Amino acid sequence: MTEADVNLKAYPLVDTSLTKKLLDLIQQSRNYKQLRKGANGVTKPLNRGISEFIVMAADAESLEIILHLPLLCKDKNVPYVFLHSKQALGWACGVSRPVITCSVTIKKGSQLK
Repeated sequence: MTEADVNLKAYPLVDTSLTKKLLDLIQQSRNYKQLRKGANGVTKPLNRGISEFIVMAADAESLEIILHLPLLCKDKNVPYVFLHSKQALGWACGVSRPVITCSVTIKKGSQLK
């Protein structure tokens, strides 16, 4: 995917050097059971105030489905970023299907830093 293929509304877009670190962090949060995926699954912990950060896919077919999340993140002071590929995000989340958004949640006593 080139920069021209990405929707201009998908900002800030993570660069390639940070992508691998971000995907590794998502895999670790899945192992610690601190991961929520899907638009509805991310909105609930964000409204409850237990989201650490949000990752969204920039190549979602209908980006408008998840464009309410950056506004919510700004209201709740939760960092968010767009990733190039929804398929890579799905693999990091541990499913074979593409995932358009995921959230790493807070858990007391967790070793995930």
